[in-house]
Amino acid sequence: MTGNPQAKYRADYQVPTFLIDTVDLDFDIQADATRVTATHTVRRNPAAPEGASRWRLDGRDLRLVHIAIDGAELGVDAYTQDDGGLWLDNLADRFTLTVVTEVDPDHNLSLEGLYRSGPILCTQCEATGFSRITYFPDRPDVMACFTTRIEADAATYPILLSNGNCIDSGPAQAGRHYAVYEDPFAKPCYLFALVAGDLGVLHDTYRTGSGRDVALALYTEHGNEAQCAHAMASLKAAMAWDEATYGLEYDLDQFLIVAVASFNMGAMENKGLNIFNTAFVFAHHETATDLDFARVRDVVAHEYFHNYTGNRVTCRDWFQLSLKEGLTVYREHQFAIDHGSPGVTRIDQVRMMRDVQFPEDAGPRAHPVRPESYVEMNNFYTVTVYEKGAELIRMMAQMAGRDAFTRAVKHYLDKHDGQAVTIEDFVVAIEESTGLDLGQFRDWYAYAGTPRLTVGREFIDGRLTLSIAQSTPATPGQPDKPAFDIPMAIALFDKAGTPLAEPTLVRLTQPSERITFDGLESEPIVSALRGMTAPVKLTFEQNTAELTRLMARDTDPVARWDAAQSLYMATLTQSVVAYRDDETMPGLDSGLIEALDVLLADPPADRALLAEMLTLPSTTQIGEAFDRIDVGAVETARRHVKQAIAERFETELAALADAHAPSGVYVFDEAEAGRRRVFAVALDYLSARDTDAIRERALRVYNAADNMTDRMAALNALQRLPGPARDSARADFAERFADEPLVMDKWLRLQAATEDGDAVARVRGLLDDRRFDFTNPNRVRALLGGFVRGNPLAFHRDDGAGYALLGDEILRLDAFNPQLAAALAGLVAPWQRYAEPYAQGMKDTLLRLQAAELSDNTREIVAAGLADS
Repeated sequence: MTGNPQAKYRADYQVPTFLIDTVDLDFDIQADATRVTATHTVRRNPAAPEGASRWRLDGRDLRLVHIAIDGAELGVDAYTQDDGGLWLDNLADRFTLTVVTEVDPDHNLSLEGLYRSGPILCTQCEATGFSRITYFPDRPDVMACFTTRIEADAATYPILLSNGNCIDSGPAQAGRHYAVYEDPFAKPCYLFALVAGDLGVLHDTYRTGSGRDVALALYTEHGNEAQCAHAMASLKAAMAWDEATYGLEYDLDQFLIVAVASFNMGAMENKGLNIFNTAFVFAHHETATDLDFARVRDVVAHEYFHNYTGNRVTCRDWFQLSLKEGLTVYREHQFAIDHGSPGVTRIDQVRMMRDVQFPEDAGPRAHPVRPESYVEMNNFYTVTVYEKGAELIRMMAQMAGRDAFTRAVKHYLDKHDGQAVTIEDFVVAIEESTGLDLGQFRDWYAYAGTPRLTVGREFIDGRLTLSIAQSTPATPGQPDKPAFDIPMAIALFDKAGTPLAEPTLVRLTQPSERITFDGLESEPIVSALRGMTAPVKLTFEQNTAELTRLMARDTDPVARWDAAQSLYMATLTQSVVAYRDDETMPGLDSGLIEALDVLLADPPADRALLAEMLTLPSTTQIGEAFDRIDVGAVETARRHVKQAIAERFETELAALADAHAPSGVYVFDEAEAGRRRVFAVALDYLSARDTDAIRERALRVYNAADNMTDRMAALNALQRLPGPARDSARADFAERFADEPLVMDKWLRLQAATEDGDAVARVRGLLDDRRFDFTNPNRVRALLGGFVRGNPLAFHRDDGAGYALLGDEILRLDAFNPQLAAALAGLVAPWQRYAEPYAQGMKDTLLRLQAAELSDNTREIVAAGLADS
């Protein structure tokens, strides 16, 4: 490692010395380079310190052609230049700055700034990609109105797009053409976007509540148009929902989406021109699963919702990232709940927190929702900022009530329209509108870690007393934590499962406190933290009979699922301990058998909820129950319990599969998606029996399938069943979908997760396969991410070959796509959470990376992983 990563600190924030009112951009796209002419009208910031005259313009990997102030070219002695930008001194209060740069999009493999994705030129500017286009103060609190002119070869790039409304277009010099876009709303440069290419298009129109017609267009490479109809329908649903729920009407004449194959993120909310990874646009039943359909719907909605919560009101600095992302994820979550199974949608959100965010909070890169420092901002696009940030919004909404909170969000948007603000500004606006006191609640934004709630109970003379203690473990740089303001929903049921009263929402604000319920005839069953009203871990000892009753009768779907998870976890953790201690693995607990009997005899009407309640906790959740994760023990225990359930309930599971088997024409709706989900779970359990009959059944399902959901259910059932049936299905899959890159991502994941044979050698071979593209993030995530997460026994194997493979590819990636390399390095950073020998192998990988010359992105992750080791 060369040098130490240089951190930026929230406490060091200073207002910009100069502001930019307008930006005129001219892109001259040629075959070998693109010339960018940027003309800015600049004025001194009246809020800047008196006498400040030095101005920083950020710029990376640019060729500076020309720089001028008020038309007078500056000599090289008139500015100071370094690798990250340039400085201007002794500036007037008002002036016009002109900067001409050249960029090379064809060789820009970072996928930031202006780059090529196949035949398309496109941009990605968040967080600091605009500095790869021109010299500019690349910070979100410099907001300007942009006008963009694009000129290019008309045959190669017949489609020219940018932010705002197209105000002019036509032919230019021979064989070329141009288009001019004007965005009337001031925005930071991270929201700038440009696209040029030969693209197919899907057109539509949305009529707003006030009667305006908004032109909608979704662009993609030719031949993919048929896969975009669901995304277009999702966009219109999101526009209608935002108007109906928040009264937010779209504010431009057109809304454009462009799907590109190479994209580091899922999508980007650039004002009026959203650029998407194809994985979050394409959805056709032959090539996409129900889960893909839901993701496309929700991501399209998320990016559209940013038009107000992120674009019209943006963040002052990148430490405030959750200001826009947490709020918009919350809005996306509510949209998803309103457009699917409400209970299961919330369960999916809870699972994300427990499987991904809680481990992040317990690892070396634990950080607050509003971080205090960072080295490379791209490393902080994390589940903590996004998903935990959304949970904080959800807590405020619960305390205020949804309608009152909706009014509060509208008050925030009205108050700060056109501004770059802070999380504090948002919280103050919520307080002003709702009357809530959120003084203590602010600590959620300032401290990392997952709070623990421990609940005890006592029942005497008709009075139930719950004793609740809270604590939060130490995290890097934050050994001590205050008591948090924690909303917790509680309900009481009698022994038959009948509700005794309306659920209660209490706010816990002390390290320990007591909640009492009077006038009870007998000791009730307690349902606590219903719906996961706060992102905390709950310890509450309940017996099998209570959990079985909650699983069967609780009125909250998340609580029912949680009860089932607790029953599974009791047997799973016992199995882990037995395997680790070289003892006989236990059988199924009689209470779990009884609970499953009840569930299968009287399942919930929501089929998707039934599927969730039948699904075992993930290996991540099992590992999180222990101080150190023993990969082999966790994997073996989960398979043991799954097989035991399959054996004990084989008849019932077969009947469940028969009752929910594929039938009729594919429809993506709540009922049909739920049916397919139950079928897939039942088939997966039956595959644990490892019989010829299940191999034959899964192959029949595969061959008869007319949709990707059923095909993947069959392939997943065959995953650990080597033989002719699996070989036949996989070979057909690879041939049938060879020209569908996103489907081949599924094939790569299947290959990477296959345990029989030499998995490491197979993955190394696939890295050289013609179907794999190392410069495409989707391919890399599918193969390497699929190997690390989907094949833990092979990745963590004793000889270290899995760690060596990952280390090799991180170093190769870091040379041109540091953002993706850093994400992969994060997979081995939490080595201290693992038992030996896994911990040492992961640490050795970090030490190997530490010894190399790395980007700031990857160095930051490695340094965090090795801190205090």
